[in-house]
Amino acid sequence: MQYDVAVVGGGVAGGSAAIFLAKAGVKTLVLDNDKGQTRRAWIENHYGFPEGVTGPDLVDAGRKQAERLGAAWHIAQVTAIERQDDGFVLKTEDGTSFNAKQVILATGAAMGLAEALGLEFTDGRETRYPRVVKVDVDGRTSVPGIWAAGILAGVSAHTIITAGHGAHVAVGLISELRGERHVQHDVLR
Repeated sequence: MQYDVAVVGGGVAGGSAAIFLAKAGVKTLVLDNDKGQTRRAWIENHYGFPEGVTGPDLVDAGRKQAERLGAAWHIAQVTAIERQDDGFVLKTEDGTSFNAKQVILATGAAMGLAEALGLEFTDGRETRYPRVVKVDVDGRTSVPGIWAAGILAGVSAHTIITAGHGAHVAVGLISELRGERHVQHDVLR
């Protein structure tokens, strides 16, 4: 099965990207190793949670929402991404392969896949993340078809910011697929 987009990383950046992609009808796969740093967080500054929220609850809610909208979600460690024909093959630690036309990397501080793909890097703005993937305004990397979102792309590690950046990158990708700026607004029924 070929997906339109594979999102590598199911934290708030990847989950948010998957929500926007799936809502837009883009055939979306999330491959998440379930080890992201948000899984260890207590968050009191995320919009919409006046009493705070645990990182696991936030990530799990994002997964549930993405799946409800149609995204496929697999717990898997991606070990390689290779270009093939009109897209990419993503290989996992257990030997499974997935095909996607485009890829969004939302791997947080984990740079291994970005390095293996030969992506261009630049200086990060936060001392904790001194090197990040160089992206354009919409999240495109130096390799066509590979996008980056969240900490990997140099945005602040605050969950509200990485979630917003995941959505931003997804909107850029959807816009490119459709050939016009994508806007997604629903109204009360």
